[in-house]
Amino acid sequence: MSSPQTEDGREAEAARVAAYLSAHPGFLSERPALYRSLHPPRRVHGENLADHMAALLAAARAETGQVAEAARAGQDLTIRAATAVAALIGTPDALAAVSGEWPALLGLECAGLAAEGPPSPGLRDIPAGAVARLTEGREVLLRDSPAEAALLHGEAHPLIIRDALVRLPGPLPRILVLGAREAGRLPARGATAPLRLLAHALSRALDGAA
Repeated sequence: MSSPQTEDGREAEAARVAAYLSAHPGFLSERPALYRSLHPPRRVHGENLADHMAALLAAARAETGQVAEAARAGQDLTIRAATAVAALIGTPDALAAVSGEWPALLGLECAGLAAEGPPSPGLRDIPAGAVARLTEGREVLLRDSPAEAALLHGEAHPLIIRDALVRLPGPLPRILVLGAREAGRLPARGATAPLRLLAHALSRALDGAA
């Protein structure tokens, strides 16, 4: 068991740390995570160090809070998606469940399925080639202030701040369309997996197990 460090020992160690930092001025800036464990110095009149340190600490802690908030939003969407998938089990009309039940279960303004091809009850008809164009060739796409909102979201379109377009698996050009009046309901981080789950579950409900 080591003996308590003496005052002289602490001063010597502090001097070594100070010397190292002086010789390596980029050490802390290359390791911003260290700022979260530091205490800012008391402000000294006419000195910029305290202001600089306080600003760095505030920025680091704010970033940490934002990451944590995004993680919580993604987790919340995952839980809601699981509940929405459960609503499909045993339902005689999957599309009615999507448009009628999913918005409340997911905390969204609207939900529906858009498809190319001849008109069909319960579907939002979109022109040929629209799926590839709207999704930009991606499986999941989140958009702020989405274009063609009236086509995709119908009467709810003036309220939509962010939407999600999720392509259903299979050869048919179909997309799950979700609209939110609050961007945090469709978080930029952590949304891909639960949205894919919704699309795959809906595809199986409509087409049956492969």
